[in-house]
Amino acid sequence: MYIVRDIFQLKFGHYRDAKVLMDEAKAKNMFPEAKSFRMLTDFTGDSYRLIMEEGYDSLGEYEKAITGGMGHADFQSWYTRFKEHTVSSHREILKEIK
Repeated sequence: MYIVRDIFQLKFGHYRDAKVLMDEAKAKNMFPEAKSFRMLTDFTGDSYRLIMEEGYDSLGEYEKAITGGMGHADFQSWYTRFKEHTVSSHREILKEIK
């Protein structure tokens, strides 16, 4: 299993606005379809981090899912509004070992 984490460093005081936008995107099915999905926030370390964590059986499955989500009709408009609340972002792709 592959775990993909999209980590957004939010501007100070922008968590609530960013969370509303994340809820909107989830309601409109803009996020990639994943085997597992959860949203996390960080209570230690860097403040105001919002983390989307998704699980996939393969990297090919992830690639297919991400292109579908970004192809949503409302995605570009939503993403422009979401970027207003971020300082930076990065992605981690982890492979689960057993």
